[in-house]
Amino acid sequence: MEGSEAAGRRDALVERLFESTLGAWDLLAVYIGDRLGLYRALAEGGPLTAARLAEATGTHKRYVREWAEQQATAGILNVDDADADEPRFGLPPGHDEALLDETSLNYIAPIGKLVVACTEPLPALLEAFRSGNGVPYSDYGANLHEGQAAFTRPMFEQLLGSEWLPSIPDVHERLQADPPARVADVACGAGHSSRAIARAYPTVHVDGIDADEASIDEARRHLAGSDVEDRVTFHHRDAADPRFAHRYDLVYVHESLHDMSFPVHVLRACRGLLADGGSVVVGDERVADRFAPPGDDLERFYYGFSVLHCLPVGMVGDGAAGTGAVMRVDTVRRYADEAGFGRFEVLPIENDFYRFYRLAP
Repeated sequence: MEGSEAAGRRDALVERLFESTLGAWDLLAVYIGDRLGLYRALAEGGPLTAARLAEATGTHKRYVREWAEQQATAGILNVDDADADEPRFGLPPGHDEALLDETSLNYIAPIGKLVVACTEPLPALLEAFRSGNGVPYSDYGANLHEGQAAFTRPMFEQLLGSEWLPSIPDVHERLQADPPARVADVACGAGHSSRAIARAYPTVHVDGIDADEASIDEARRHLAGSDVEDRVTFHHRDAADPRFAHRYDLVYVHESLHDMSFPVHVLRACRGLLADGGSVVVGDERVADRFAPPGDDLERFYYGFSVLHCLPVGMVGDGAAGTGAVMRVDTVRRYADEAGFGRFEVLPIENDFYRFYRLAP
């Protein structure tokens, strides 16, 4: 009986990993279609033959045909008359939103960039496993910060100023009041959150602050010519810079605390940014309250990113915290206590991916 139970578990694992391989191929092919504009060309001019699609995107038709056939085999693309010498490929209804609509909450294509980014420094990651050192954020390349920005942008634009911040009544009221409030968006990345706050609250001034130069460069590109250019400024600086001290009614930190090598130092710096009556709001991963395997899909999702990216970047530097993506409520509470906050609250904001915390002196 024991032998047959072991064989059943073996077979189930083999089948599961084979299915995972199929999913990996699909995701990497989606990355190719996204990066090369193949989906966009199909949405604008499809259905198209592989030759016409290659012509429209400046790519090689043989590669494009193989990609399109893979996508049709996987059910991501439709195909007209598969037996034809030159079949035409198109996007099924609904797939265009998931793959192309950068404003949709269902926009899933950026996941491809994030997964590819996590594989880029694999040799360095293997060495980090042996040495205990970290892997710098910059080693993950443009795919990481571009993918993260694209994934969170719809939530920032549709939820941050309309649901998340209004769920904190006194913060919402201050952001609407005079004199105009000041907001520090710490670890702002590409700046979509900074611009979303400014649009939701038409008098506030927002300083987006990030230590990653490439992210700030991207944020400034997005800001140029926008409708909030006069009220949003991006800074490639440390949040502990004395020039920022005691200026802000709200400090917002989204999905970055768990990546930081020294989260207590960062939270202490955020406390130093606050004006009288100000608060820090942290949005971070919605994980289970304790380690209790087997976990649900979201827990598996976050552990995957943690092993490949979040933990390694949080291990950079002597004495690094090494938090990882699976940062549970008790950990955030401990960091807040060590940073000197007297108030800690888990906010009643519902979201599939994120849990929100309010910290105040």
